[in-house]
Amino acid sequence: MTQILLYDTTLRDGTQREDISLSCDDKLAIAFKLDQIGIHYIEAGWPGSNPKDAEFFQKVRNIGLKQAKVVAFGSTRRKHSRCETDKNLQALVAADTPAVALVGKSWDFQVETVLDTTLDENLSMISESIAFMRSHGTETIFDAEHFFDGYKANPDYALAALLAAAESGADFLALCDTNGGSLPWEIESIVKEVAARVPTRLGIHVHNDSGCAVANTLAAVRGGCVQIQGTINGYGERVGNADLTSIIPGLQLKMGYKVVSEEQLRGLTAISRYVAEIANLKHDRQQPYTGESAFAHKGGIHAAAVLKAAGSYQHIEPELVGNAMRTVISELSGRGNLITLCQNRGLEISQEESERVLHLLKKLEHQGYAFDAAEASVDLLLHRARAGYAPPFELIDFTVLAQERRGRGALSEATVKARIGQEEKLTAAEGSGPVDALSKALHQALNQHYPQLDKIQLTDYKVRILNTDKGTAAITRVLINFNDGEKSWTTVGASPNIIEASWRALSDSMEYALLGSTTL
Repeated sequence: MTQILLYDTTLRDGTQREDISLSCDDKLAIAFKLDQIGIHYIEAGWPGSNPKDAEFFQKVRNIGLKQAKVVAFGSTRRKHSRCETDKNLQALVAADTPAVALVGKSWDFQVETVLDTTLDENLSMISESIAFMRSHGTETIFDAEHFFDGYKANPDYALAALLAAAESGADFLALCDTNGGSLPWEIESIVKEVAARVPTRLGIHVHNDSGCAVANTLAAVRGGCVQIQGTINGYGERVGNADLTSIIPGLQLKMGYKVVSEEQLRGLTAISRYVAEIANLKHDRQQPYTGESAFAHKGGIHAAAVLKAAGSYQHIEPELVGNAMRTVISELSGRGNLITLCQNRGLEISQEESERVLHLLKKLEHQGYAFDAAEASVDLLLHRARAGYAPPFELIDFTVLAQERRGRGALSEATVKARIGQEEKLTAAEGSGPVDALSKALHQALNQHYPQLDKIQLTDYKVRILNTDKGTAAITRVLINFNDGEKSWTTVGASPNIIEASWRALSDSMEYALLGSTTL
């Protein structure tokens, strides 16, 4: 079967997403990871456009890539100029990468309206630029911008642009759905027509504006494309590019192509989350294949079925892409969800205990709790239901004061009285807000007995107002996330009183930390 080549443009096209800005070191770190998971080409930016990309092309030579070819990106020469004096092309030569990608127009409307030049001059720009880069011994990919729109409008000219690049020595012709508006059957049909008329190997580069980027890429492979351009997590301009974390398993597990090793495929979830972390973005829980919810089962019927046969509600084994099955606990849960969760946690729980937990859970959700994203709270429910469980501390009472003080501004004070074993502790603390003051006071009460809590840090605090028609008497749901340097966990609280809701989530987080749990 034909080898499909993976071309990643996270470091160039991916950074055109509005909320992404990568440093040179960020880009080097991601490039190293891309090489590890089997990417064949890494497009890294415009060497002539900014100092950061120029620095990257210097440093990337020393990071020890084992497989991937680094690609410098640029455009064809300017109209009515010479390649030898074109600064963009000169910068590509100076970057000294194994391969370059040159973008050029293939839609007559774009040539005449945007470039403001003649159709013949555009063909000369393509052919001369490709020939110039090939004369320097550099593998050259021609990105035919707006190709599918151009082909629909004027197929003869769109093909002429491809042939100009092919006849000048282009190694690949990447067909671009730049506006992202084409549909899978259009892509497959047009690629087949092009493959029948152009001998050069074809690539595909699509955007996701119509939500079809992954489907369009797979359709292009069916049509004859052998080079796949995309980004990790589909990051890119506007609504993004084709998502390689969906395309790679689609090619390998669904279509039968061998594109990476089994070990590299198992690294897909890790790199998906790694790139999100480096880009300082929250990883999408609903990401196909690699998302935290991709193999999560919430409905009771589903959970009961996967206990008997995992494939009953899963399209692949999650371990193939480095992910894992999860059972989500909610008011929709049945005993199967709890049984699966307990098995995953290594807990033994009786039928009576599980029924009690399920009843309590549904009662709490009716009161405003939500346990989908608060698995630490679910763990606590399970532990508390077991015979002989003794909580590490018990709240007696707490007080919170919020004041405006001259010269100091708004200030909060909290006192906490807690029982730890046979001893009662009364502590007080100031904080920048009520929750901060409560957290500090609780830490003070517990730290002498549980010094391991010193390394616990609150990392996120979310508040959601549920029944907004009740105004200030509405039920408030609070989610609090903590991290101990090795793992993170989330607990939930709900109440018409935001301080009480916060306390419930806060104290549960401390109790969970003292379980010594390795979950989450």
